[in-house]
Amino acid sequence: MARLIFMTHLLDDETINPFEIAQKAADQIRKLSGVGTHHIALTLGSGWAKAADLIGETVSEIPASEVIGFSKPALAGHVGNIRSIKLPNGKFALVIGARTHFYENHGVRAVVHSVRTAAKAGAKVMVLTNGAGGIKPKWAGGAAVLISDHINLTASNPLERDNFIDLNDLCSARMRNIAKTVDSSLDEGVYVQFRGPHYETPAEVQMAKMMGGDIVGMSTALEAIAARESGMEILGMSLITNLAAGIQKTPLSHAEVIEAGQQAEARISKLLAEIVDKI
Repeated sequence: MARLIFMTHLLDDETINPFEIAQKAADQIRKLSGVGTHHIALTLGSGWAKAADLIGETVSEIPASEVIGFSKPALAGHVGNIRSIKLPNGKFALVIGARTHFYENHGVRAVVHSVRTAAKAGAKVMVLTNGAGGIKPKWAGGAAVLISDHINLTASNPLERDNFIDLNDLCSARMRNIAKTVDSSLDEGVYVQFRGPHYETPAEVQMAKMMGGDIVGMSTALEAIAARESGMEILGMSLITNLAAGIQKTPLSHAEVIEAGQQAEARISKLLAEIVDKI
């Protein structure tokens, strides 16, 4: 009996070179946007989207589904477009509103495609933001925290074959120092990426804490590894939308994440825009 095989994403095909697809995507963005080189790229997670309206003048907005390797975001709270924005200094930012999460089961190549595309588009700095759970009780919902390092608990990795990449200073100390010139009160923490989509159990949160983690979420770490592989400098920031399971005693929900993001959006987006202006 013949067996039907469904390719759920272009990059699921292991015979395809993901960097060639990223190059094609970058070329499409250049053609559609009219921007030859994007100098900085931003992935805006839950609560961070308004920053795109504040960092400069939008010169192009492309539906992500029109660019090879991208698809509409599956998660509420994420926009589905790719924007080219002219910054006050005359350089250009690529704002990616179409994040693919690992729990969507498209594979790690699809998760990091946006980062690889940004690198092929010329970006030397990758800003990765997210909404996440906080382990430290002092981080009430709405706190913005700089990511100082990460722990990858996805049991996966974007690096292929014998590609040995140094991850020291992965989340750039220089970038964090720039951020602190805007707000010296910004705290730092280690981000722990779980696979998702279920929220972590209280026991898993305690495990993450014992391992040195301060923040738990379902994105960012895999993207950061791919950004380092592509030679980009990384700034990571989390919006603490809630305290993690077991720290917070009430049940967790995505509606809570969305609400916290909406309440903090104006404040943290302004903060990020001011940081980008100094990069």
